[in-house]
Amino acid sequence: MAFQFEDFVLDPARRELRRAGMLVALEPQVFDLLTFLIRNRDRVVTRDNLLDAIWNGRVVSESTLTSRINAARRAVGDSGEEQRLIRTVARKGVRFVGEVTETSIAASPAIRVRPVEAAPAGLPLPDRPAIAVLPFTNMSGEAEQDYFSDGISEDIITALSKLRWFFVIARNSSFIYKGRTVHLRQVAEELGVRYVVEGSVRKGGGRVRITAQLNDVATGSHLWAERYDRELADVFGVQDEITEAIVAAIEPQIYAAESFRAQRKPPDSMDAWDLLMRALSHYWRVTRQDHVVAQALLEKAIALDPNYGKALGLLGTSYMFTAHMGWMEMDAAMPVAERAARAAIDADGEDAWAHNALGHVHLFARRFEDSLAEFETALRLNPNFALAQGYYGLVLSYCGRWQDADDAARRAIRLSPRDPYAPVYFGIAAYARFLGGDYEEAIRLAQESLRQRNDFVGAHRVLTSAAGMAGHAEIARAALQELRRAQPNVSLAWIAEFMPIKLAADRERYLEGFRRAGLT
Repeated sequence: MAFQFEDFVLDPARRELRRAGMLVALEPQVFDLLTFLIRNRDRVVTRDNLLDAIWNGRVVSESTLTSRINAARRAVGDSGEEQRLIRTVARKGVRFVGEVTETSIAASPAIRVRPVEAAPAGLPLPDRPAIAVLPFTNMSGEAEQDYFSDGISEDIITALSKLRWFFVIARNSSFIYKGRTVHLRQVAEELGVRYVVEGSVRKGGGRVRITAQLNDVATGSHLWAERYDRELADVFGVQDEITEAIVAAIEPQIYAAESFRAQRKPPDSMDAWDLLMRALSHYWRVTRQDHVVAQALLEKAIALDPNYGKALGLLGTSYMFTAHMGWMEMDAAMPVAERAARAAIDADGEDAWAHNALGHVHLFARRFEDSLAEFETALRLNPNFALAQGYYGLVLSYCGRWQDADDAARRAIRLSPRDPYAPVYFGIAAYARFLGGDYEEAIRLAQESLRQRNDFVGAHRVLTSAAGMAGHAEIARAALQELRRAQPNVSLAWIAEFMPIKLAADRERYLEGFRRAGLT
């Protein structure tokens, strides 16, 4: 039995949520919560009900419970402000209020083959060895330790990504398989890879046990498997060993030709590393509140380890992103971000995040050539850094190099075909097409961005101006209404002052599109 509401179908047996036939990625706990709410839609579900059903009676913090409810809302296109489907009842609990139809699996229109143009399945293999690292399974029995096993996986991805002879799928795409039982061949087809790394982490008693396995999906063989049992303080050495073994198994001749140990400076304090991992888990959720939480965690990490380059780089990047989204004033974000970015480079000039952060700062200070140089350095250090690739495209577009910008944005999408930041990359590609005068394609790309994340301010801006220039008055008016909802302070003056568009002609055409849409 499946549950159908709006254009969604939730199938508890297959543990799938689909929207218009497209699979929606959900963490297992969030899926369970959404299922429980729908099954109990005839009543208000209390906090204790949720704790019993989802956490087996274990007490969790209010913030954890709230974050899971918010994640369920995001998955079904709802929000805490709108509460169209999941409604909070003050001092009582929550209730699913959408109209639900129970259908058999065979009758459900959601279980169908994806249209070819929308599917990431069957991506062609690139000309380099392509690899995906799946999120390592947390075997500790404590959901709160998920961040640690996620961090192990992410550090392996980062280390592999520095090796330019690999095509490494970004963390955000491989992590959509977290908590799901998926055949490795499906993973390989959907992400366009030949090699898949999987493993598990068990942490406890001051020790950590990491198991890892490298699979050649094309042949169905296991190329390599190993188990590491170490004191927790030696976890960085374990990660280096895993990375080294993976490289050796895939390309032995490269192992003989070049030292490939990942060039990374682990923090002096494991506590600081823990804080960074927690911050990253919030950073990748791409919401205003999660960035606030991430920034607070990073400040704590830096207080413990003032020379922690990656934490400083991530802090600078986060502040510039929140300002670019209009979530905080640029004048407030810029000094903090610049100090963090420069300190990051002083601490570790080989860290791609540090140069990514300074690239952002230079862009919004309108130091365009310096910004391009920093993003190019970040990509030299980590050629598979999808976020830097996307924002490199943004700088190129603001410089008027729209064709190069379009190429860079599409490379970012290919590097991380399933990614919380993918709407950003689509928005950048949309702006590039706007500059090229292809308003219809700009509208299409902006709408694809908003289909994935309807709260992405940048895509609302491009859609509004492109529709205005294309003469689609109805689309422009609706887009402007949504833009004002997403960014209440938007105005022609704000765009002229804070959008770092280098060429006067590009800026004037962008503003003209907003004028035609009705912005003042």
